[in-house]
Amino acid sequence: MRTIAVLGATGSIGASALDVIARHPDRLRADVLVAGSNVEALLALCRAHRPRHAAVADASGYAALRDGLLDAGLDTEPHAGADAICELAAGDACDTVVAAIVGAAGLPSTLAAARAGKRLLLANKESLVLAGELLMRAARDGGATIVPIDSEHNAIFQCLPDAAARAGLARITLTASGGPFRGWGRDALGPVTPEQAVAHPKWSMGPKISVDSATLMNKGLEVIEAHHLFGVERARIDVLVHPQSLVHSLVAFRDGSTLAQLGLPDMRTALAVGFGWPERLDSGVSVLDLLAEGGRLEFEAPDLQAFPCLGLAFDALEAGGSAPAVLNAANEVAVSAFLQRRVGFLAIPRLVEAALSRCTGAAADSLDALHHADAAARRHVEREIAQMSPSR
Repeated sequence: MRTIAVLGATGSIGASALDVIARHPDRLRADVLVAGSNVEALLALCRAHRPRHAAVADASGYAALRDGLLDAGLDTEPHAGADAICELAAGDACDTVVAAIVGAAGLPSTLAAARAGKRLLLANKESLVLAGELLMRAARDGGATIVPIDSEHNAIFQCLPDAAARAGLARITLTASGGPFRGWGRDALGPVTPEQAVAHPKWSMGPKISVDSATLMNKGLEVIEAHHLFGVERARIDVLVHPQSLVHSLVAFRDGSTLAQLGLPDMRTALAVGFGWPERLDSGVSVLDLLAEGGRLEFEAPDLQAFPCLGLAFDALEAGGSAPAVLNAANEVAVSAFLQRRVGFLAIPRLVEAALSRCTGAAADSLDALHHADAAARRHVEREIAQMSPSR
């Protein structure tokens, strides 16, 4: 029986993970459920899945969680706060951790799970962008197995099953759907609204990730992730826009072969790979029928003029040091401001570029140094936003 902690249980990835877990009651059990501040949603999940432990990141929600569990007649043990979540991720309550807390807030628990040698189903891309070297070192030292849950990296993982395959690797190509604004020119993007930006044509995701997909920053963050996960330098990483979202990544080898992983755009496939690997588990996702999906696979180069965030991510990877941490922090603040209608859509790349020009240069050799770079970038972007009008 694989015992699982789902960190970010009330989000879209958490829902998909719990769906897969529920399909295999004889093999998988959700023993730890973690949410941010939505106690009512967490309680509903506890009633459905009856975990041994439940935790809320917002410590002020502890009493409501405790009382709600008692009222429901559950013997689930309540917890609250970041330290408690790290202890659950690293302790004997689970052997597998789904790291799906959005943003830099997910880094401490992800590192704790890696150091403890867990099977780590990594959906929190910011952990690798912010602290990729530290996380990969922690995983090696702790004996953890990282199975990436982003569809693109999960595809590469499936195409590189062993050391021999990795030794023959020539280059990797990540695919991008292009988001809701594929084909739009830069001038047309100025007046777009948060509602338009979160309306992804293929994937069901939270608002922050959906905006990142609309700006192509999501793909830029995935480029940095791929560098750390697979030890591939920037020169051997490509991006192609693939609007059908059926080919999730391609891996080219020295002998001229190229392998691609295909499937319907549903996170449950990658999660089932993570839970069962090297076995294959039923995910609830239908087998791909290419004719039913239109019978066409199209690819095009990304438009870096209209969507400069992807280029900024490549620049940050090339710069190294604290630059990826600055990129991630600046983007988080800028996207939040856009969703709050404090700035316009095109302000997101401008704010990130300004932060990269002002806040990089520091080493990334410790978590404290990375947190310092993260905080400096956030302060810089907030100051910039304070001087801007909402339309910019």
